[in-house]
Amino acid sequence: MTPDTELVEAWRELLERHARTTSALERRLQREHGLGVSEYEVLDRLACSGKDDCRMQELAEAVHLSQSALSRVVARLEADGLVTRGMCPSDRRGIMACLTPDGRERYEAARPTHREVLAETLR
Repeated sequence: MTPDTELVEAWRELLERHARTTSALERRLQREHGLGVSEYEVLDRLACSGKDDCRMQELAEAVHLSQSALSRVVARLEADGLVTRGMCPSDRRGIMACLTPDGRERYEAARPTHREVLAETLR
């Protein structure tokens, strides 16, 4: 096997593990908690930030979504009462996403499922 072939094989293995894990997460989180992977990831980033809120631009970078895709995810979470959006107090041009108590509760309920799926698919 050439170094080039090994590199391509490593890439394909990475893609396959990502697809398998994402699919398993999507199925379980949706069925058991009514959350998609992106919704869960946003809740996770907010819950683990230590302050329950984050600028939308920073959140988009953290969850690897475009600004428009993140806006749609946050809109769904907002409609479910899991996050709110508001102006950044230090820079009125910025928009903040803020975890609500219901959002924290849903996140805490879903976290064990998330970790279980990761353990099943990545080990």
